[in-house]
Amino acid sequence: MNAAELLGAVVDPGSFVSWDTEPQQPDLSAEYAQDLARARERSGADESVLTGAGLIRGRRVALIVSEFSFLAGSIGHAAAERIVAAVERATAEGLPLLAGPASGGTRMQEGTLAFLSMVKITGAVRAHRQAGLPYLVYLRHPTTGGVMASWGSLGHINVAEPGALLGFLGPRVYEALYGQPFPANVQVAENLFHKGLIDGVVEPGDLADLVGRALAMLSPGDPVAGQVRPAPPETLGIRPSTVDAWTSIELSRRPRRPDLRQLLKFGATDALPLNGTGQGEKDPGLLLALARFGGQSCIVLGHARPLRRDAAGMGPGSLREARRGMKLAEELRLPLLTVIDTAGAALSQEAEEGGLAGEIARSLHELIGLQSPSVSVLLGQGAGGGALALLPADRTIAAQHSWLSPLPPEGASAIVHRTTAFAPAMAQAQGVNVSALHANGLVDHIVDERGDASLEPREFCTRMARAIEYELGAVASTPVPDLVAARARKFATLGAR
Repeated sequence: MNAAELLGAVVDPGSFVSWDTEPQQPDLSAEYAQDLARARERSGADESVLTGAGLIRGRRVALIVSEFSFLAGSIGHAAAERIVAAVERATAEGLPLLAGPASGGTRMQEGTLAFLSMVKITGAVRAHRQAGLPYLVYLRHPTTGGVMASWGSLGHINVAEPGALLGFLGPRVYEALYGQPFPANVQVAENLFHKGLIDGVVEPGDLADLVGRALAMLSPGDPVAGQVRPAPPETLGIRPSTVDAWTSIELSRRPRRPDLRQLLKFGATDALPLNGTGQGEKDPGLLLALARFGGQSCIVLGHARPLRRDAAGMGPGSLREARRGMKLAEELRLPLLTVIDTAGAALSQEAEEGGLAGEIARSLHELIGLQSPSVSVLLGQGAGGGALALLPADRTIAAQHSWLSPLPPEGASAIVHRTTAFAPAMAQAQGVNVSALHANGLVDHIVDERGDASLEPREFCTRMARAIEYELGAVASTPVPDLVAARARKFATLGAR
């Protein structure tokens, strides 16, 4: 698929307007001039990138698309200037940006200066992102070298064409240097997804729908998406359950209790899963997504209940992925929603050597000072540091039978009494249930379970979603500096009521 075909697949018909002007090439050798002339004739393009703006599902978007048939999509001075001009124009006009690279890297005929142009392209992308504007990347076959190592890897969301060759190293270079082929399937899009390096593998024909969905959530204030302050939900009047703490704990542990996956399925207007840290790490203990509850967009990160009893607990990679979500929320100026439902963090050599304690500390550090509105949800179990790591927020919603404890009550009993037999009494004494958490000022909003949420999962998730929509709307309307100051005061004065 060449550049024109990709534009035809993703842009609303008749809406694309080119931003390109005559490329200004550097001093050329006769041989390089011939290379450029042949590339123009072969590709029908005047350079290795096309830029402009068009509508994608009715939303105006800036686009930068590589033309691989022009000298393998390589980036020289003229192409770099074109890219930078397009990024800066998108920033100035407040437009989201979609990049579709397909390139062998920087242009060898122009040497080190072409290589250095990746720095100025990255600088332009950084300024665009710092302006709070979405930057989306669709990696095409192939994307390698300096392009993959700069603007090809900097998207808020990075997805790829099926089967695309993606990586820093060109396989031909490796074989020439080492006399053997590079291992098969390492640099394939599907493997990068498996390793948590990209967010998805998407057919070109599905790209417009994906971009439209993403921008509806990433640009919630624009005229297409719209936003209406939600009405107060009935759950604002719900009081804590009168059952004892151990009863709530037993209810929270039922296998059929609704989890974050069901909350997104039944409660969210739309949800777009993201994948991994973007740095080669993907931990099944955490779910990261871009979501919308009613008219309120947010970044969601939360515990993913293990699907098997023998699954490992949340490891340090989960919290590194969580911090990716925190950064996205700050940069895109969206509220952050954290969802707590964990029996405890991983207890293993791998977790210790991976720096679990430090990751919990860094997560707390980020959340207490997060430069973005935030809401946390106690959805079920809340054991130990794994739960605490996602807790600090401007507002906290709790399911009636959720709980929060330094350890599972059995562990607390074992420490104090050298037996797990006193777990129910320890839970009550430690004040782990919603009744105590509400009385001490942590919980602001309670969602009723009508006995047991596992018996009414869809209805419960619908009520929880309305509470989330309301609280997201409330915090989103408050200046961030005021939120950060109030958040610090809240946690400094817990239990002082």
